Amino acid sequence: MFPRLKKVVTKKRLAMAAILFFVIPPIIVGELVALYAFYPGPKQDNETVAVNIPKGKSTREIGSILAEAGVIDDDIRFLVLAKISGYAGRLQAGEFLFETGKRPLTVLRTLATARSIQYSITIPEGLSASEIATIFAEGGWCHPNSFANKVIDKEFIAGLGLPGLDSLEGYLYPDTYMLTRDMRGEADKIIGLMVSRFTKVWSEMTEDLEKKPDRQKTVILASIVEKETGTGSERPLIAGVFRNRLQLGMKLQSDPTVAFGLLNHEGPLTKADLQTPTPYNTYVIPALPAGPICNPGRESMMAVLNPSSTKDLYFVSKNDGTHHFSGDLAEHNNAVQKYQKRKSGENGK
Repeated sequence: MFPRLKKVVTKKRLAMAAILFFVIPPIIVGELVALYAFYPGPKQDNETVAVNIPKGKSTREIGSILAEAGVIDDDIRFLVLAKISGYAGRLQAGEFLFETGKRPLTVLRTLATARSIQYSITIPEGLSASEIATIFAEGGWCHPNSFANKVIDKEFIAGLGLPGLDSLEGYLYPDTYMLTRDMRGEADKIIGLMVSRFTKVWSEMTEDLEKKPDRQKTVILASIVEKETGTGSERPLIAGVFRNRLQLGMKLQSDPTVAFGLLNHEGPLTKADLQTPTPYNTYVIPALPAGPICNPGRESMMAVLNPSSTKDLYFVSKNDGTHHFSGDLAEHNNAVQKYQKRKSGENGK
């Protein structure tokens, strides 16, 4: 049908709809609407169709979208039914699933009461902000550069209730998120959701503590604990070792901090890497690094808030996902010889 002719036909149909209200007796109009309300929609072997209803669309426009998708067979009768049934002002924007062949009244009820389609995406513990950006980019949610720029946008960060931070590294809480279609291309909304989840978890963990911990220092140390072990039972032990070293003025000597500071580092760390000064290299600086080195999960943060009471100062990987802990350097060096088959030199963690 030519566009002009289609427009004329549509106007005529709207005029006929108006006649239903003003010329035909209301009881007859009601009967006609009731008949349409329960009349099955287009028959297409009951296919499932995902339909996106953009924000700001009128009831008439929504009817046209549904008709084009094959969910209903007549957008004008749909408009009349929506107005008479009272659903016209309750239709939601969003992406919804419909089965073709359903009654128009069922379609209206879905648009008024159903939740928009949600997409699940899981962010594991211990990833950096750039790695998280890649996951969202691969899922088609946002451009990695847009995500990365928002992570270091100080004005944006302050607006999320975290003033004073240079970066949101460490505050992008790892979890499973349910996203909706309208969040595609909206890095700020996605990041806001993750930070909001962090804030909620942090509040739950600290609300009963008599002395409120330093949030930034806790997140920094938790990020190191997260990268040092994937074994949950070891996290409080490692947190205890790091606490002891900090209290004694010892360097943390954590390999993951070195790798993070070198940027895009791949492969085993070399002796030169360990000696390269960066704001994150804890073989060089006698304190916490400049910021978090990843985004830690709840267990690692809880480990830092409740570290094990231990006298250990060192630990070394046993190459099975666990570590050997030592209270002095001599014992640690023996463990290194046993498990790593190499000498650690005078220092170690």
